[in-house]
Amino acid sequence: MASLKIHPPQIVHHMAALDETPAPPNSLARVQASLERGAAVIEIDVNALAEGDYVLGHEAELEAETSGRGLALETSPQAVRGLFIRHGGVRTGYPVALLSDVVRLFEEKGGKTVLQLDFKNAVPFTSDEPLLRLVDLIAPLGEGVIVSSGADWQLRRLRKLAGWLQLGFDPMWYISWQPAGTVRDPRDYPKRLGAYGYYDDHLLATGAYWPASTYLRDRFESLASLVPDVSAFYMEHWLLAQSLRDGFNWAEALHQRGILLDAWTMDASSPGAMENLPLLREAGVDLFTTNTPLALAGRLGLGASR
Repeated sequence: MASLKIHPPQIVHHMAALDETPAPPNSLARVQASLERGAAVIEIDVNALAEGDYVLGHEAELEAETSGRGLALETSPQAVRGLFIRHGGVRTGYPVALLSDVVRLFEEKGGKTVLQLDFKNAVPFTSDEPLLRLVDLIAPLGEGVIVSSGADWQLRRLRKLAGWLQLGFDPMWYISWQPAGTVRDPRDYPKRLGAYGYYDDHLLATGAYWPASTYLRDRFESLASLVPDVSAFYMEHWLLAQSLRDGFNWAEALHQRGILLDAWTMDASSPGAMENLPLLREAGVDLFTTNTPLALAGRLGLGASR
């Protein structure tokens, strides 16, 4: 049965990325190509539709990535069937996919590949129906699927509805770190640069009351308790590398709780990511999310894209 593993590190195909494929992100063609290359983990973005299914896509507004218009949450699966993916502002010939399409493909060809669903609906639903719908859609894959999100409140609700489901948490809205000169979107959380050099809106970040390693340990203890029985943490590589320089190893602390750690987004074309790669591998990071899985596998000395 498909499962996440600690050793050796595994590569996560971001939006089903595969270096040489012309297919756009989150397309069924990309998913199939990554499956055929024996991907360890394939990540796709999903948004709830008005009923019945989920659409593959990063944004809630259809016009951002498809030939359609309006909110995914107000659109039927039947309406999505007539849409095509827009990539780089250009309409492609690739149809927009539904989650049910991906599940069927995994049932047919998934093998040992794990499916990661990056759950994009952060705003709480007015009922549990969309979450129950998600659980029903992915139930055939069992432990071969993991649902990840920065919305810990959605993950806690999923835990109550499906105790068997693997869940992954990204604490990006609670703590982050960016290199000097990085331009941040003013809408992003956390909004405040704290006393330790991390973006963090928590009271503890208003002054350097402790050594940075103690501050990070306390933030870890708090964040690790937000999602019961969480399987993995997903964290930006900049934050992980700076934490190591400040004397705190997120991977080591998470492993003590039986939780895996993923570093994103580790593209072979990114000098910063590649500079941090040896440091993060030595620290014990288990999963590396990337848009260049084949090239990254070469950097890590792994066979194929595992």
